[in-house]
Amino acid sequence: MQDVTEIAETVRDQCIEAALRAYEDAGISGLCAEGRWELAIQAMRCLDLDAALHATTEPRESAK
Repeated sequence: MQDVTEIAETVRDQCIEAALRAYEDAGISGLCAEGRWELAIQAMRCLDLDAALHATTEPRESAK
């Protein structure tokens, strides 16, 4: 079984990625900072945890 820390790190990375993507998309749509923040939080709440956990079985990309 995979290390719990590795799983937690992968899920955290997925949450951050979802939040940043939602924040940026909301800004492009013209939302204010508060609205962008709300959408970023919502993106983390709606994150597909099955997909995030599945990502732990795939090799991590090397740092760019």
